[in-house]
Amino acid sequence: MKLIAPRPARLLLAVSALCLALPASAATAFAYVSNQKGNVTTIDLATFETVGEIDIGGASPRGIGVTADGKLLVVATREKGDLAVVDLQTRKLVRRIPIGKNPEFVRVRGDQAFVSFEPASAGGPPPKPGSKEAVELKQKRADDKEERARIAIVDLKAGTKVGEITGGMETEGIEFSADGSRIIVTNEEDNNLTVHDIASGKLLKTIDTKPYGVRPRGIKMAPDGKSYVATIEFGNRMVLLDAEFNLVKVVATGDTPYGVAFGRDGKRLYVALARGKTLQVFDGASLAFVTEYPIGDRCWHFSFTPDDKHILLACGRSNEVVVLDAASGKIVKRIADKQMPWGIVTYPKAFGSLDAP
Repeated sequence: MKLIAPRPARLLLAVSALCLALPASAATAFAYVSNQKGNVTTIDLATFETVGEIDIGGASPRGIGVTADGKLLVVATREKGDLAVVDLQTRKLVRRIPIGKNPEFVRVRGDQAFVSFEPASAGGPPPKPGSKEAVELKQKRADDKEERARIAIVDLKAGTKVGEITGGMETEGIEFSADGSRIIVTNEEDNNLTVHDIASGKLLKTIDTKPYGVRPRGIKMAPDGKSYVATIEFGNRMVLLDAEFNLVKVVATGDTPYGVAFGRDGKRLYVALARGKTLQVFDGASLAFVTEYPIGDRCWHFSFTPDDKHILLACGRSNEVVVLDAASGKIVKRIADKQMPWGIVTYPKAFGSLDAP
């Protein structure tokens, strides 16, 4: 493990508080969508029109993030095994940073990107739990002593990978502790969540989610930093953790929950259902079900607009971005020119399943 010091906690919290205070105008805002069967498309958030495509050489882009200053967009590309770095002023690819096999999830914090990848992976989605293919894969992993997934730590200024944290099998979602010193990840095949010290990479805690279903996927911290919610895809549940990552509640959801995010004020929690084809809304404190909105097919990730007035969902199987009015839940527009969209982020930064201000 190569060591890298975490950002000062006081500075991180001060900047976060400033960003949380006031939503940004959507007049000069854009959304960026990674398309697994294409490149990255740009959506003007004033008109909800696709206004361009950023060529990153295809290569099955998935995880996506933007730096706080809006200068760089970073995208994990499965086929090339790297992080594509885009200058957002020119919208041109400026650098490729080698990561490893099958990079998928990306979170950007300061001048660093955290990218999950799987050294032993062949890529592609895992088989359905309990299927013949799943049993064979489990046996193969036992025989081969397959390497666990890693979380690469990338210095975006230097353009190089500066460290790695060992996760679990098929590490998926990534979130940070409120003070920025720890990282918590969902491990899809291990059916657990693990907490790690960022500076040393040391495993601090393991939370078993198998009693509540299999394939933990999304994870998000509440805006006040006092709790976390993780979705269990093949359990139709989500789990609530406190600030020290103790499991305190299990809540039922609809069919195959994935992306999860709180609204800016923390009063509502939003969960995207892949097979359920809805966005469910829960009370942010009690996690009581409030309502749900119909969306598209396999909508994994979503983002608010910077002014909090709309929600955009990347719907991979219906090849569209669905735009909802955040207050009413009504569909405002279907942007149906996408190629299996996977993730979506905005600049200025907004709350969503892949990002936060």
